[in-house]
This record gives sequence, C-alpha cells and structure tokens, in this order.
Amino acid sequence: MDSVGHDHNHPRQSDDKIRFYYQILGQALKELLIEKRIISASEIQLAMEKREAATPANGAKVVARAWLDPKYRKRLFTDANLAVAEFGLELPTTRLVALENTPKIHNVVVCTLCSCYPRDLLGLPPAWYKNKAYRSRVVHEPREVLKEFGTLLPDDLEIRVHDSTADLRYLVVPMQPSGTDDLGEEVLRSLVTRDMMIGVALADRAG
Repeated sequence: MDSVGHDHNHPRQSDDKIRFYYQILGQALKELLIEKRIISASEIQLAMEKREAATPANGAKVVARAWLDPKYRKRLFTDANLAVAEFGLELPTTRLVALENTPKIHNVVVCTLCSCYPRDLLGLPPAWYKNKAYRSRVVHEPREVLKEFGTLLPDDLEIRVHDSTADLRYLVVPMQPSGTDDLGEEVLRSLVTRDMMIGVALADRAG
C-alpha cells in the first residue's frame, strides 16, 4: 500500500475539541468579513445553501464524461479544477486531483485529520467517512476496511490511500463497468455512486 498526500501534522485532540475549535474560528471569521464589508450576511447564506444543495450527482457527471470522452478524461487528469469547472463546479480555494482506477491500481480517499472532502462534487460526507475508526484503519489496513464495505479486491491489486488536506481534495474515477460502452452519458451517470468516487466501492452495471 502507498500512502499519498500524508504530509500534515495531526493534533492529538478529540474530534469534539477539533470541531468546537473550527466552529468558533469559522464564526469569528464570518463576523469579521461582514464587519469589514468584504461580504454580506446574505452572500454567506447563499453560499451555504449552494454547498448544502450539492450532491454526488455532480461528481457522477464528471466521471461519466471521463468514461465517454478521452479528451475530457485527459483534461481531468491534467487539471481537475479546470475540468470540473466545465460543469460549473468551482473549487476556488482547494486543489482537486482526479485519481484513476486501473486493473492494477485501486485508489481510496480518507482525511486522517478531520473530514476534508470535495463537497461541491459529492455533497455532505457520510458519517463513516468522519468516523475515527475509518480514518485510522483505512491507512493501515485498507484491504480489510474495503472488505467491510463489500469491496473484495485481488491480492495482486495495489491499493493506494490518499490523505486529503485543508487545501487538497481527491476524486476517484472508477473503471467503467464492462458491457456499458453502448450506454449514453445520462445512463452512465446513474451507475456512479458517492462511494465509488471515494474508492470504497466498485462500479458495477445496474441490473
């Protein structure tokens, strides 16, 4: 197993203390921005509503297009931020990296610090992604953790674990299921799930 992107320090604090710290920090920053008239309260509210409205369907659009369009696929793996912006999905404060699953490599994403996650593409992170057990175990025993999700991988398949940070997010592009080459983009989107784009599930043809 390769651990990629694991380059930030992890405070030895409880999850509750970390969340409480960032809640206070976020509130103070919001009040300061409003006070300095850099942004209005209504603009902040609109941004929050937009974030909460995001769903895995956004990421599914990106994956389906990458399956169908080799030129788009190349753009996605070259500069993921620019590629997803073609769908109107802007990530101005974070770098996005697309990870390609192949017959030899399987990628899985975690945030060992907290729950850094591409919400604009995948919506709100699932509870298990934020769970301390997943965050620690998937780094040290990814194959066992994936088995618990029902994802059984061959012993000779390399698993790469990628650790998200505050300014770096990952999107797993699963392999296109066999027998789907004749399907249109809309149907392909329906085959892509959030868990596939995190790397804990494999893409299977529906039905």
